[in-house]
Amino acid sequence: MPDPRRNVELKAHDPDPKRSLATARALGADDHGVLRQRDTYFRAREGRLKLREQEPGGAVLIQYDRPDAAAARESRYRLTEVDDPETLRASLDAALGTLVVVDKERHLLLHDGVRIHLDTVAGLGTFVELEGVAGPDSDLGPEREKVARLSEALGIADVLTDSYSDQLLGPDVLIAAATDAMQRAYAPYSDYKVGAALRADDGSVHAGANVENAAYPQGQCAEASAIGVMVAAGRRQVVEAAVIAGSDRLCVPCGGCRQRLREFMPLDATIHLCSAAGERRTTTLAELLPLSFGPEFLG
Repeated sequence: MPDPRRNVELKAHDPDPKRSLATARALGADDHGVLRQRDTYFRAREGRLKLREQEPGGAVLIQYDRPDAAAARESRYRLTEVDDPETLRASLDAALGTLVVVDKERHLLLHDGVRIHLDTVAGLGTFVELEGVAGPDSDLGPEREKVARLSEALGIADVLTDSYSDQLLGPDVLIAAATDAMQRAYAPYSDYKVGAALRADDGSVHAGANVENAAYPQGQCAEASAIGVMVAAGRRQVVEAAVIAGSDRLCVPCGGCRQRLREFMPLDATIHLCSAAGERRTTTLAELLPLSFGPEFLG
């Protein structure tokens, strides 16, 4: 299997696209005009998978892995040209399920190996994205420097931590994954079924359900199951979580699971508490576990 390609990427809100375009042109960027792109995201075990249909241009399947962070970040990706996007889209939807569709108009400019994208995204607004394209032997240092210089020149400030797809989905994809896991829970003794879903720092979602046991202490909470799934997939940081139970009241993690989450989750990360009746409350781990003990105390 060939090694993935690599970029250094930075994405931010753009309150003044006309100014950004004028600045990019003044810097000497080559203007490649406006593209119309439709990205269909599919459920993936790890990272992200999307089918991009572009005018002018063709279609390409993109698999990529990129951490969520409010900074320039490395993206590893693979591109596969697609001759029949409609059939592939239908096949992937049937096999994996569609997460969300992102429609955007992209003004593309190139400057010293950096792609400048001035994006207008349906339902979200206007953004600027920088992609420093790396060669196979690069340590990414030059690409980070170029992106940093362009970011300063363009006055980039309001940096996004996630992708357009995450912005459009909000917590819905997490809650849907938690609900799906809840429906598969093994709770023959309490009949209190719980599902939990965790979003890792690469955007991937990992879900688990509670598993009871006739010897009660041997049972396992949904949050613990989800953490096990995430760790087995090679991820170590949770940026968002959702918990739901099959009852009319909000499901709140027990004390033990709050501590389990503390091991992998920053205190300011959000947790969505849900009920089967549709009630929802969003809180933080800090609110659920004040004055907590974490891994940093052992450093």
